[in-house]
Amino acid sequence: MRRRQFIRLLGGAAASWPLAARGQQTSPKRVGFLLVGLSPESTAVQVFRRELRKAGYIEGRNLVLEWRSANGDYDRVPALVADLIQSNVDVMVHDSTIGSQVAKRATSTIPIVMALVLDPIGSGLVENLKHPGGNITGLSMMAMELYPKRLQLLKEINPQLTRAAVWWNPDHPFHPKAVEQIKAAAPALSIELSFAAVRKPEQFAPAFSELTRANAQALYVVDDPIFFAHRGILLNLASAARLSAVYETRRYPDAGGLLSYGADLNDLFRRAAIYVTLILGGAKPADLPVEQPTKFELVINLGTAKALGLTIPDRLLALADEVIE
Repeated sequence: MRRRQFIRLLGGAAASWPLAARGQQTSPKRVGFLLVGLSPESTAVQVFRRELRKAGYIEGRNLVLEWRSANGDYDRVPALVADLIQSNVDVMVHDSTIGSQVAKRATSTIPIVMALVLDPIGSGLVENLKHPGGNITGLSMMAMELYPKRLQLLKEINPQLTRAAVWWNPDHPFHPKAVEQIKAAAPALSIELSFAAVRKPEQFAPAFSELTRANAQALYVVDDPIFFAHRGILLNLASAARLSAVYETRRYPDAGGLLSYGADLNDLFRRAAIYVTLILGGAKPADLPVEQPTKFELVINLGTAKALGLTIPDRLLALADEVIE
């Protein structure tokens, strides 16, 4: 099935489910959402809720949303997944690779929807994007070509850049692959890389001390739920070190980071809600292809750039999907 055909299928099917849902439901549907990095109040989650409402699923009427939040703590994920299973949810949704992996190991019967997973195949979640099989489907965030492009953005902002640090989490199943992509791009840009392997928020400050000693001029943050859950610490340390930093999603420049280039999270969560409505309407996860991102955005925080003494090239300002003053 071609991607455009599937997107049309999703859109058309989503429009048809509300009438069926209203006509057939006898008890509220229960959707469990495990948030490892985000919170129920985040913009992307509100987009997810709004899409469910558009499909006729109204909280307090025919829908119960069970929220669980790990606040960036991987160690809490197994217990939270077990709690959702115990709550007899009809569908589970996950905003992380870790959560999706734990859920897949914990149940083979409850449908699982991936909202934010970097590499579903490499992470062992599905064997094939077109035919995922089993009880899991959803969205993949993987876009390998973006890793060198983000490093190039740092170089374009500062043509004198020769030393950059890569901030990553060895516990994340996809990060080693991302690091290899960034390593491969560095020589062509004449950038020497150093690496900060960070697993816990208490390691943030010592890691920045190491970056200072390595004379890093810029920072590439490989996104991780732990980093976002503790983004205040990360952003403050980057600001204090006067490092220009590139991130993978706009949630960082929204919070004061310099710039991001990556998939549109709001669109991914909107589409995740469509998967949920299809499954609640009777579709099987095994029959729903895993989709890749279709919308990407460049977001620049001009206020942060000015605070760092950086002049953003006019070309980038013209290309940006949003410039935060």
